[in-house]
Amino acid sequence: MVIFLKPKDDAEKVLQKVEKFLDERGLEISQEKTLITKTTDGFDFLGWHMRVKKNGKFHCTPSVDNHRKIREKIKAVANSSNYGSKVKAKKLAPIVRGWRNYHKWCDMSSSRDSLWFMDEAARRKFIKEKNVNKHQAVELCKKAFPNVGYEQNKHVMVKGTKSPYDGDLVYWSKRNSKLYDNHTADALTKQNHSCGYCGMKFIDKERVHLHHIDGNHDNWKKDNLMAVHQSCHQQIHWSKSKDKPRG
Repeated sequence: MVIFLKPKDDAEKVLQKVEKFLDERGLEISQEKTLITKTTDGFDFLGWHMRVKKNGKFHCTPSVDNHRKIREKIKAVANSSNYGSKVKAKKLAPIVRGWRNYHKWCDMSSSRDSLWFMDEAARRKFIKEKNVNKHQAVELCKKAFPNVGYEQNKHVMVKGTKSPYDGDLVYWSKRNSKLYDNHTADALTKQNHSCGYCGMKFIDKERVHLHHIDGNHDNWKKDNLMAVHQSCHQQIHWSKSKDKPRG
């Protein structure tokens, strides 16, 4: 637990209030895992460093430890002698894209968080290989370090007193659908955030799958795509396999 303190707050009194709040609910604070900090100093949580700037605005960036881990992953691939530059670029792309997507609501404007140094180091590695010229090295780096847009503080806050346990499946289904993009998001909107197979709302316990109605995974027309529960997707294919005549 992290307790944010304003400049005039008394740490001891704030801690007592929190302890009382939790005690009424049969809970207690873990002394080892509780941090009391000033809002301007901030703290690290789930790979982010969060703080409030002196102008009162919330600021979030990838934490130092999180950035160290992504550097290690990139270096492990870029420095590997088992792959050529084309394979390295292909392996790096999902690593970098995933990391940038995770932090897309952070301030990623610094050279550190834009991975400029890692991009440049990879380019120098690629260009040392035979049959890779400067232009090819640049193009490979574009593939290895795909751009992902970011926008600070645009994460959607939970409304009022809403809780995942309040039974409001409509609200939480619509909110969780924002985790998906492109074809899946379009299908969810078209289906009013309900499963196209069973008609039930989506909840956070089960992922949304995109089903190709005609079975052709190369057919990405909107009328051929249906958002379904993971279990429903399995049921659809299980039913189809039963219907197939045995050879």
